Amino acid sequence: MSLRDKEFIIKELPFFSGLNKSELAEICVKSQLIEYRKGQIIYEEGSAPSAFYCIISGRVQIYTKDKEGKPLILEYLHRGKYFGIISLLTNEGHSVSSQAINDCTILVIKKDDFNSVLESTPRLAIDLSRTLSRRLKRKDIHQKKIFESTVISVFSSYAQAGKTIYALNLALSLKCETHKSVIILDILPKDKVHTLPDKLMIQEPPIFDLNSSADIYALPKDFVLKSGFGVDLFCFYYQEDNDACLKRLIEILSILVNDYHYILLDLPAAMDRSIISMLNQSDFIHILSSPDPVDLKRTNSLVIRLKADFNFDPAKIKTIVNEYKLAKIDYSQEQQILGQDIFATIPKIEFDAPQRLIIDAPDCEYSKAIKRIARQLGDCLVGLVLGVGVGYGFCHVGVLKVIEEEHIPIDVIVGSSIGSLIASLWAIGKSSSEILKITSEFREPKHIWGLIDVTFPALGFLKGNKLFRFLKKHLGDKTFYDVKLPLKIVASNVHKKEPKIFDKGPLVDAIMASCSMPGIFAPFKLKEELLFDGGVTYPLPTEPLMQMGVKKIIAVNVTPSREDILQQLKKLKAGGSSGNVVDVKTNQHLSFFSRLKRIFSFNIVDIIFSSVEVLQSEVARREGELADIVLHPDTSGLFWLELHKADEFAKRGEQEARKHLDEIRQLINE
Repeated sequence: MSLRDKEFIIKELPFFSGLNKSELAEICVKSQLIEYRKGQIIYEEGSAPSAFYCIISGRVQIYTKDKEGKPLILEYLHRGKYFGIISLLTNEGHSVSSQAINDCTILVIKKDDFNSVLESTPRLAIDLSRTLSRRLKRKDIHQKKIFESTVISVFSSYAQAGKTIYALNLALSLKCETHKSVIILDILPKDKVHTLPDKLMIQEPPIFDLNSSADIYALPKDFVLKSGFGVDLFCFYYQEDNDACLKRLIEILSILVNDYHYILLDLPAAMDRSIISMLNQSDFIHILSSPDPVDLKRTNSLVIRLKADFNFDPAKIKTIVNEYKLAKIDYSQEQQILGQDIFATIPKIEFDAPQRLIIDAPDCEYSKAIKRIARQLGDCLVGLVLGVGVGYGFCHVGVLKVIEEEHIPIDVIVGSSIGSLIASLWAIGKSSSEILKITSEFREPKHIWGLIDVTFPALGFLKGNKLFRFLKKHLGDKTFYDVKLPLKIVASNVHKKEPKIFDKGPLVDAIMASCSMPGIFAPFKLKEELLFDGGVTYPLPTEPLMQMGVKKIIAVNVTPSREDILQQLKKLKAGGSSGNVVDVKTNQHLSFFSRLKRIFSFNIVDIIFSSVEVLQSEVARREGELADIVLHPDTSGLFWLELHKADEFAKRGEQEARKHLDEIRQLINE
């Protein structure tokens, strides 16, 4: 692997993503990419510390041994996760063992080199300190059963924001999606009544008073309540502005992190010192607000106070808009009032709906939104990438058909060029069959004229006005706020020579920018920006998903191989024609291409496209290294401009997806 490819991979790892070019270069020099085979031991419990490990691909299990010497699995780790760090920093023997579950590629930095890296890059040491508190367990008091836990506080600046129902359903969804241990800590002042026991069908729960002098290390097991839904519950009373309550809660947390992967704190809507301090014990804070401007302003004030007065890390604060009130303003205005991005929006729950929606109404929109949040927290998001390719892009439709029929969960979708159009149609709720029906508008070669509006080729042969009207016909005025699942569209900025990632605003504008192939279409002007085809910078846009923290990526690369493209280009330069065009027998088809050639040289357009493809195929190959699975349909015998053969393209995509179906299932079930 070249140094450039290595740097490309390393910079996408979350731990190293904030480093500058010189810092990344140092990591490249001082690290190795080592292959471990399935079942191979990476290090054993008790062995001396030797290196920092970070997973590039594959999975690793962390385990210890019980008194009988049998392995006790503590955690499964996947791409982007690092391990071996505590032993490095404490210079003590490993407290656990690590083993490759399947074939893995792991970034390894030897001990002396890693110490050197920490000295030259202090920010990495700061990031590590945030994790260590979760991994340094009190083994002398309570035997640990897991490797690492996550504490999430659910909070609001005002009462009746729907936070308890949210906390309940988030906990249930985390259990369902990750199959890991989850507990809710229900914390209230003594004058309030705990409602979660009833929702979890727990009768007469004991409640622990944080203001008591009880020895928390001898807590009766009866305080941890087991529900029939796989989620445990611990109910507390606390006293406002009482430091003793906070101290006991921290001590209890230090025990619970040995037993639970996810600990949710359902905190009362109060701003006293104890609650703020409890919030500060969290890895993430989920703040709920309605879309009402008054409530949004309250939430904005709360976030500002947490950041400014209490030095909260902005990255750990996530704002969730609960649409139990009717929105009086649009999405962009909501963000403007909040002064920050909205992490998620959860739809309104009907008045008579069950409160355990994840279990009782799993197909409702509220449940789907909570499920996506849980999958993101649980590092089990599945992302789908649809690449560039004009007519080749219709292969994407066949892949989507398999995803629908096999119920493959997709949490976020990214598209570039033709991939952006297919991704958008699917994201707004159109099925693969409905998308294929739209392509029937090109059922004859002559129908491509519906997209062609020739202009003087100063910036491109085609103006793009007809394409714009086509998109408007099928997408209307829909925006990114109207999609059924998160969507990102990739374009390129002409002047800045960098990618432009769309996730806000009208879908049609984003697609127009992403589909404006340089030399063919005039660049798309949006405000002060000149934008063109996303394939120039990201022909297979896996990188935006990596930046989102998506760990499981399926990429569909429909660009022909470099060898096929070069062969086609060689024929064109020699005066031949491309693909199936030369084999077409019908006068109608020949007449169509003859007319096209008379307006602008078809070979010139094809050479432009093929030349771009050569460059894109190499970039797409490198981007494909960031994906877990790359689907590459066989498009031999088909031509990039044969939009009337959408059914055949879709069939090729379906065949490729079914060929890799077992791999896809294994990926999503890991």
